[in-house]
Amino acid sequence: MIDAPIRAQAAAVADGMVKASDLAQATRDRIAARDAVLRSVVHLADPTALDGPLHGVPFGVKDIIDVAGQPTRCGSHAHDVTGPEATAVTRLRAAGMVPMAKLATYEYALTGPAWDQPNLPARNPWNPEHITGGSSSGSAAAVAGGLFRVALGTDTGGSIRAPAAYCGIVGLKPTHGAVPEDGCFPLSPSLDVIGPLAATVEDAAVTLEVMAPDTRAAQALGQGIDGLHIGYARDWFVEDPACSPEVLCAMDDTAALLSRLGARIELVSLPDYPQLEAAGTVILQYEAWQVHRSRLAERWDRYGVDARRNLVTGAVLTEDHVARARALAVAFRAAVDTHLTRHAALLTPTTLSPAPRFSNFEDGPVWTAMRTLPFNMSGHPAISVPCGFADNGLPLGAQFVSAHGQEALLCRIAAAFEGACAATACRAMPADPVVIGA
Repeated sequence: MIDAPIRAQAAAVADGMVKASDLAQATRDRIAARDAVLRSVVHLADPTALDGPLHGVPFGVKDIIDVAGQPTRCGSHAHDVTGPEATAVTRLRAAGMVPMAKLATYEYALTGPAWDQPNLPARNPWNPEHITGGSSSGSAAAVAGGLFRVALGTDTGGSIRAPAAYCGIVGLKPTHGAVPEDGCFPLSPSLDVIGPLAATVEDAAVTLEVMAPDTRAAQALGQGIDGLHIGYARDWFVEDPACSPEVLCAMDDTAALLSRLGARIELVSLPDYPQLEAAGTVILQYEAWQVHRSRLAERWDRYGVDARRNLVTGAVLTEDHVARARALAVAFRAAVDTHLTRHAALLTPTTLSPAPRFSNFEDGPVWTAMRTLPFNMSGHPAISVPCGFADNGLPLGAQFVSAHGQEALLCRIAAAFEGACAATACRAMPADPVVIGA
C-alpha cells in the first residue's frame, strides 16, 4: 500500500481497508530494509496518525525544516536550534499526513556531498556509487528508494529539481512565496522556496495544494494538453559543452512526445545562461553570508570545510554587485513573462548530465551543469519530470516552467507528459533500489 499514490493510501485508510498505523509500520519496515544503503533518514519519529483528507499518509522532511518534536540539525555540527513547526508541515499534518522522518541535506543547504558532516551523504537509489544531487539529497533518495511517496525539500538554485532529475522522480518548485517559508532555516531568502519531491506529478500536486491552497495545483490533472503552445528553449543548452548527447536526445524526444499529445512546440530563445547563473550566484552568496556571518564568527570550527569556504565568498560581495545581479534577474523575469504570454509553458532540461559519481567529489565540491537557478531569480514555478535514461542507466529530467501562480497548468502539462512517458517506457522506478548498481 505504501507504493500506491497518496490519494489511494488515504482512501484505503478512510474505507477501513488499512489502518494509518499499518502505513506507518510498513514505512518503518521499508526504512529498516533499505536505508542502510540509501542513507537518507537522519531522524525517525514515533508517528501519530491524524484524521483528515489524507488520513495518515507518511512523508519525510528535509532537515532544515522544523517539525514539532523532532530535531533540526541542518546537516551541520554547528546547528542545534529547533524553532516552531513550519506552517508547511503543520498544514500537511492537519490534512492527516504524518511527518515520519527528517531527511539528509547538504550542510545548511550549501555545497556537497561532504564527509565531515554529522551524517554520511545520501546515495542514489539507481546506483549507490552516484550522488543524489543537492541539497535536498535525502528527500530525493527517500522518494526514489520507495521509503515515502512524497518528501519536502527546499529549492534555492535547483535543490528540489536537480535531485529529482538525478533520482528519476518529480520535483516541484512553486512560485516564490506560494508556500509559507517560516520554520525553514534560510539560505538565500529572496530565492528560497519549500516544495515537494514525489513519486508522481499527482502526488506532488496534491501535496502542494495542501501546503498552498491558492495554487489549486491538482485541479487540472488529466485535462490533456491538446492545443497548448509550449516554448522549447533548445538553444539555451544545445551548444553548452557540458550538455551530454543523451540529454539532448532525451529533450528532443520530450518535445516530440509533447507534440504527439497535441501540444504546439515552438523554439524560443532565453537570455544568456552563464551570465544569469553568475548573477544568481552573487545573490545567493551575498544573502547566505548575511545569514551566517554572526554564527560563523561564533562557531567557525563547527562548520564543515566546504561550507566555510562556500560562505566566505559572500564576504567580498558589495551591495553594488547585488544590485547589478538583481537588475539581471528583473530583466530575465520580464523576458520569461513575455514568452509566457504566448506559451503555456517553457521546456528546458533540468540538468545537463546524469548524476555524477561520488568519486568526483573526493577533493571537494564540483560544479555540475543545470538549468535551474534563473527560475529562482525570476520566481516562476518549475517542475522536473523524468524523461528517459542515460546509457549508464541513470535517469534524466525535463523541466517545465509556467507563469507565476500557474501551478495547476504546470502540473497539468507535466502529468500529461508523465502519463505518455509511462506508456512509452521512458519513465520507471528502480525495481529494487537497494541493490541496483551495488
